[in-house]
Amino acid sequence: MPDFTIKFASDNKTAVIPEGENLLHAIAAADIPLEASCGGKGACSSCKALLKEGKVKLMATGKLTEEELAAGYILACQSIPESDLVIEIPEESRLSEHQMVLDDPGERFADGETPADGFLAEGNGLCAQGSCEPLYRRIKLKIPEPTLDDPEDDLGRLSRTLHKEFGIEHLRLNLDTMRSLPHVLRKAGWEVSVHLTEAAGYKATGIEEIESVREDKKYYGLAIDIGTTTVVVHLVDLETGISAGVKGTYNRQAIFGDDVISRIIYAGEHQDGLQELQRTVMATINELIDDLLKSHRISHADVRAAVCAGNTTMIHLFLGLEPAYIRLEPYVPVANNIPAVRAHRLGLKIYPRAWVQCVPGVASYVGGDITAGVLVTGMAEGEKTTLFIDVGTNGEMVLGNKEWLIACSCSAGPAFEGSGIRCGMRAMKGAIEFVNVAAGGAKVEYRTIGNVPPAGICGSGLIDCLASLNKAGVIDRAGNFVSGLNTRRLREGVDGTEYVLSWAARSGHGEDITISEPEIKNLVRSKAAVFAGIRSMLTMVGLPMEAIERVFIAGGFGRYINVQQAIAIGMFPDLPVEKYTYIGNSSVKGAKLALLSQPAREKAQELAGRITYLELSVGNTFYEEFVSALFLPHTDLSLFPSLF
Repeated sequence: MPDFTIKFASDNKTAVIPEGENLLHAIAAADIPLEASCGGKGACSSCKALLKEGKVKLMATGKLTEEELAAGYILACQSIPESDLVIEIPEESRLSEHQMVLDDPGERFADGETPADGFLAEGNGLCAQGSCEPLYRRIKLKIPEPTLDDPEDDLGRLSRTLHKEFGIEHLRLNLDTMRSLPHVLRKAGWEVSVHLTEAAGYKATGIEEIESVREDKKYYGLAIDIGTTTVVVHLVDLETGISAGVKGTYNRQAIFGDDVISRIIYAGEHQDGLQELQRTVMATINELIDDLLKSHRISHADVRAAVCAGNTTMIHLFLGLEPAYIRLEPYVPVANNIPAVRAHRLGLKIYPRAWVQCVPGVASYVGGDITAGVLVTGMAEGEKTTLFIDVGTNGEMVLGNKEWLIACSCSAGPAFEGSGIRCGMRAMKGAIEFVNVAAGGAKVEYRTIGNVPPAGICGSGLIDCLASLNKAGVIDRAGNFVSGLNTRRLREGVDGTEYVLSWAARSGHGEDITISEPEIKNLVRSKAAVFAGIRSMLTMVGLPMEAIERVFIAGGFGRYINVQQAIAIGMFPDLPVEKYTYIGNSSVKGAKLALLSQPAREKAQELAGRITYLELSVGNTFYEEFVSALFLPHTDLSLFPSLF
């Protein structure tokens, strides 16, 4: 079978793929950031490319228009090369830099409490005061020299001193450290720095290295948030607990699908699919690490520990674990609480023997990112009944207090991140993030990220759009367009009736930006899933909506949600706005806490075991709540008294 060479004209890159392979694989091999929301099924048309030279077998055309087909556009996932090709990737098909939450220093809750009360919060200096035990730490030790009267062996002397001064009882040494031990002790005059580490799954403290005391030497750790959409890495000084730097970017796995289900399917349907997904997310993380270390002139060998938080699927793909059974009933992952792994086994570009820990998860669809969020909020230590919401490509929620905790997950985020919306996009430059529709629908005001001409509409804009169209009388409570309106913005489109948010002359790509009735119905289903999940948890514990005393919203998408508009469409409970608090990227904050604090690591383990997972597919409660929520804001208007 012949190989075909694919040249990407505007990127000055080439890739070689075997006969029978689709063009999407060539683009992935060339490391070109491409949208492929549906995971290569030909349903979304986000992976369109322009065929400049050569011949392809086009399996499907998806949502490409006749004009686009006539101009030479093809879908990468549905195109099988039949010759060498020259391809151009248009800007609208590319993944560009996301607007993402990297850090949120100094945040406080609405009632004045600080995040993670009792643990190491950002910049509070606990490590500098010596009260923190990071995952990798250095301690100075003066060991009594052996004498004829005290001829105890070198390891015994070391163990005895560690126990006497630090209470450490069980030690674990690697062979290399054992071999160097007698020489290092004597050369250093029995005054050494002992490098200690803790690996999840082991009850002993590990001695990774023993060296002469060096006051100038610094060691670092990584706190990593592996999101379905974005990846964020904090480079943390293990001595002070302060982030030396932080970087984030899109998760390159997006080329294999926007959501976790698409990626699980890809891993199962393609030979080496799982390995391809693992390599892709590792390349994403390693690029961030390289940039961080280069900008701070730090060696890879000086990064001695890492803690990752992510949803269950993302952690499985990060580790190369089989994800197939996460999506198959009864929805069982390989593991929720995963033992630590050495960095070199994963291909993580830090000190090869560094331990990499993952914050423990709860279930297939409530992962370590949610455990991290509960840890950061301190909700499990307080009296108040608290709702924690992380709306990303999925909607995960936890309800409870120090007495009880219950969690669930619903498929909601993909629509609010642009999946299934023709003009939808992630929170990137050019995305419409605010919308206001005048009564009757004739006029529209909007604001874009970066204040540039619009290229599409992101999640916060979609929530605004839904609320504003309903308030303006353009759509009814079921999400149907109201007939008889005197505006040319309402028209028939490819997918049925649609509304024009921005005319082509004002857009960034010369095409109208629209939202159709089927897309509005998709958004209504997504908001209904979130609200139904919240109501299902309340039903499970026999509490009314007003029993919720505070709400924490987390995640990149959460930062830009207008809470009042989210209430107006029936996505969030109708509670006073002051009860809502945005807490930032709680996943990476929780990972950082676990990196720096031994009590936080223990607490994360405890929380993962305490949280009761509510499987929404069991019984009729969720379905009944979901159907009731398929209106704006709800069929039961008494649940939203402030709106009427």
